[in-house]
Amino acid sequence: MNFKKVKILFMGTAEFGIPTLEILNNNFDLNTIITNYDKPSGRGLKIKFSPVKEFAISNNIKFLQPKNLKDQSLVNEIKSIKPDFIIVVAFRMIPKIIWEIPKYGTINLHASLLPNYRGSAPINWAIINNEEYSGVTTFFIDDKIDTGDILLQEKIKLEKNINAGDLHDKLKVIGARTVERTIIEILKNKLVKKKQVIEGNYKTAFKLDKKNIKIDWNQDCLSIYNKIRGLSPFPGARTTLIDTNGGNKKVIFYESEFEIFNHNQKNGKLLKEKDLIKITCSDGYVLIKNLKMEGKKRMNTRSFLNGFNIENYTSVK
Repeated sequence: MNFKKVKILFMGTAEFGIPTLEILNNNFDLNTIITNYDKPSGRGLKIKFSPVKEFAISNNIKFLQPKNLKDQSLVNEIKSIKPDFIIVVAFRMIPKIIWEIPKYGTINLHASLLPNYRGSAPINWAIINNEEYSGVTTFFIDDKIDTGDILLQEKIKLEKNINAGDLHDKLKVIGARTVERTIIEILKNKLVKKKQVIEGNYKTAFKLDKKNIKIDWNQDCLSIYNKIRGLSPFPGARTTLIDTNGGNKKVIFYESEFEIFNHNQKNGKLLKEKDLIKITCSDGYVLIKNLKMEGKKRMNTRSFLNGFNIENYTSVK
């Protein structure tokens, strides 16, 4: 079979999809890319192209940026392409009038071992919850979110110190290979889809928000350590430094260690020990190694302490 004649339409926006795009472009007929419309971002509200749009431009691939995926002109254009597959990586919900178009179906790549961690932040929550394994899943899209029939899964063991950024970079490469294998096995009629079955302690990849990215200093050391690495480098685990006069400074933690220790101090007490920041929690101390004050540059703790008088601060919350 000549895979170069297999017509692919790709839908996605985030950098996570770039390795998949590279494989599709090299090995199949990557005909069209659909990505999100440009939005102002950052302090200057400048228009910044998404990684997927940048890929389309640099590889001279036709791209579309619809605001409404149900627009009939878009549906007609996709039908005119006659795609064999639509491949979706990190995009918004696809309406049925689109996902039912391709000859072989619309396939989504998700960064978890479904059915666990359905939702928008599977990489972060797998680490926050101290999972031993993570992985990727390809599945047929249906009319709900992340619920379609599973095609292939690839499982990896997680190192105890891996953070969300490192796992993202591993899974995007594994995911690209899994998408390629999914397409080939479907074309060779070697793939048996299976229903998602929820069993036991089902876990969800809740959307990250201002509330759930804050550190709870009443938790144990391991839970706080996992939260910091599970939110690093983005969006970062948040807390607030409280000074002796009741003022505060918001700070973001990116890297830490911990010590189990039976102390009698209040949780969230802020301590300075040489070039380290130590913070008490329920069963010991969390040692902060890399951080930044909100709106400032990220730095290691030694550099931070050289420019910030932490003795004026007593606790965190």
